[in-house]
Parts: sequence; C-alpha cells; structure tokens
Amino acid sequence: MMPSFRSPKAQADHAIRQKLAIGSSRHDNRDDGMVHSLGTARTYAETLGTFSSWLKEERLGDLRSVGREEALRYLAHRSEEVGQQQLDKDRQAIQIHLGQQLPRGMSEIETIKSATRYTKEQLQMVREHQSPPHAMATEIIQRCGLRSHELLTLRQDSEQPRSTHREWRSDLHAGQDGPVYTVVGKGGLCREVVIPADIAARLEAVRLPEPVIIVDRGIWYKSCYAVGGGQAWSASFSAASRRVLGWSDGGHQVRGCWARDRVAALQEMGYSIADAKAVCSQNLGHFRSDVLEYYL
Repeated sequence: MMPSFRSPKAQADHAIRQKLAIGSSRHDNRDDGMVHSLGTARTYAETLGTFSSWLKEERLGDLRSVGREEALRYLAHRSEEVGQQQLDKDRQAIQIHLGQQLPRGMSEIETIKSATRYTKEQLQMVREHQSPPHAMATEIIQRCGLRSHELLTLRQDSEQPRSTHREWRSDLHAGQDGPVYTVVGKGGLCREVVIPADIAARLEAVRLPEPVIIVDRGIWYKSCYAVGGGQAWSASFSAASRRVLGWSDGGHQVRGCWARDRVAALQEMGYSIADAKAVCSQNLGHFRSDVLEYYL
C-alpha cells in the first residue's frame, strides 16, 4: 500500500469519519466499534493525529497501514510522556481505529510522581537479597539508567547500531568511561549506553553461546546475556525490597537514581542545568527534557 500524502490531521479526520455513528444510542451499541458522540469524535481525531505524526516521524507508515505492533510501540512511548487519563484515551482511540482490543498500559509519569526514592545504600541491600542474575540487572540499571525490558535487548554496539532517524548529541557520553552497548527502548528506539568496565567484564562473562528467546509481557526478545530483565526482574526487585526494607515502590525507580546522579555529574563538569538535562534526557532515550523532570 502506498503511503498517504495527507497530513496527519487529515488522516485522523478521515479515519474517524469512517467510524461515526451519530444518532444511534451508545448504550444500545456499546461494543459496535463506532463513535456515537461528536465530542468523542473530536477527541479521538486529535489523538489519532498525534499518533499519525509519530508514525511519520518514526518512518512506520501511516494510519491506513498501521497494525497492532506499531500501536503497542506508540502506547509504550506515550506512557512516559502523558498521564493515565490521556494514555487511556490514546488506547481507546487506536482501538476504535484498528477494530481490536489493546492491553491497558500504565503511565510511568504518574508512577514516578508518587514513588519514594531509593538511596544507594537501600539499593545495595536489595541487591544482596536477589539472585545473581537479577542482582546484576539491578546494578546495571542503577549505574546505566536502563529500563527493565531493555536488559533483554543488550548488544555490543557493533552488533546493533543505534537508530539513525534521530539527531543525537555529540557529547552524549561526556564524562562516561567504558565500552558502548546498545539497547532497544520504548517505541523501538535503539540508543547507545556506556557500561562501566567492571560491569561490562562481568556481563561478557555471562554471555550466552547462542541468543535465547524470552517472552516478556507478550513481546518477544532475543536475549544474548544470562542477566535478569523485564517482568521477572521487576518481580524479583519488588520482592527483595519488601523483604529487606519492608516496602517497595517498584524497580522503575532505580532508573531515577541514575538520572539524578548523571545530571549532578554533568553539572560538576561545568554543564548548565539545561544542558545537563538535555544530555541526560537522550541518555535515557527521551528527546524531551521535561520528561526528565519527573525523575529529578
């Protein structure tokens, strides 16, 4: 199918017009996959317009050709940009467009906002109560700022080059020392991460002879290292945190510890707070510094 030459807004308006059923009762037709309110139609058109713009930016086609995989990638990307109410609206609009149900995701912004911050000493205690693969995963996240599922995508940079459709800062690794790896993050963005030499040596020691397939939250990953990651690591972290500390605010907060340390280190090197946030934002796989504010 040829890509659409319509603007994202025009694509979205056209898509919603195909789903309009104004005048029929929503109560009597709750599950018919149609839009019964003009207000809802306007909201969904705006949402689909944003989705269409993202598809174009990521070179993933348009609304006519989009499928479930692209939709899930977009919703994962949005989970770090918007609150839960908007994320639910995004999912509902895309469901109507695709004509299929999508799993409900949680806004990471709201999760981070409401969480307690772990200290380095507390994280050390948690690691001591985890199995070696999960303890290593916690240390990598704490010292490199990865997401839990990104541990399942770790590769040497020569094996998996970073995405080229983004404009990366030339000083992305300022002040960092160690070999460069890449990971695939939310929305399919592949970025470089520097892993300190001591961890990299231990990581390579548990490199698998052949990659193994791991299914995490319904997504298939080809993992090259015998290290924890994904939901299994998250469950391990929370269980260990409750055992040793008596509470858990989830493993995603470990990433926030790295972000705060990274911004502070860049400022010590002479970076302004704005530039430090801009660098750290790209280190985390974001291209908006305001998302970083929730960690800081």
